[in-house]
Amino acid sequence: MSIVRKERQTRETNISVTLDLYGEILEKSKITTGIGFLDHMLELFSFHSGILFEISAEGDTEVDYHHTVEDIGITLGQAMDSALGDRKGISRYGEATIPLEESLSQAVVDLARRPYLYFKAKFPVEKIGNFDAELIEEFFRALCMNALFTLHLRNFYGKNGHHIAESLFKAFAYAMKRALTQTEEELISTKGIL
Repeated sequence: MSIVRKERQTRETNISVTLDLYGEILEKSKITTGIGFLDHMLELFSFHSGILFEISAEGDTEVDYHHTVEDIGITLGQAMDSALGDRKGISRYGEATIPLEESLSQAVVDLARRPYLYFKAKFPVEKIGNFDAELIEEFFRALCMNALFTLHLRNFYGKNGHHIAESLFKAFAYAMKRALTQTEEELISTKGIL
């Protein structure tokens, strides 16, 4: 396996991502986005998925977090797409249902190159700390569209916004871990291509 590096520079953001899909080269993830809550979500995603990455981001956070969150999703997604390559030798599908206290969320992923996001989660608050809860969906949409995979992500129930978000990210982590499991079957597709 190898390291993948991607950068995205716009008038609004400057993002750099180094990705180690199977956690074989980097020693640990290093995440500095300037958005504490997003750092926390990405750290726990990395820990539970085994995907290691270094992310540094600067953005127009004086406006709000939207551009930075979306561009991190775009850049991380592009790195994932490059790292997945022809997507041979992987399980392709992954599913996980994960609780966090009163919250329960499910993620189902298909790593075929068919980008789609189904997202269903209602947050009881508009902000988790100073982070707009609606940006969680924006992050996942940017990630899926650029990593070129299908993700169905839903929260069944929950009362605490932080717990709902964390259960979503952890469910996604375990679904990805399962989808990335290496298999002896060269390509899981009747089409012969993903």
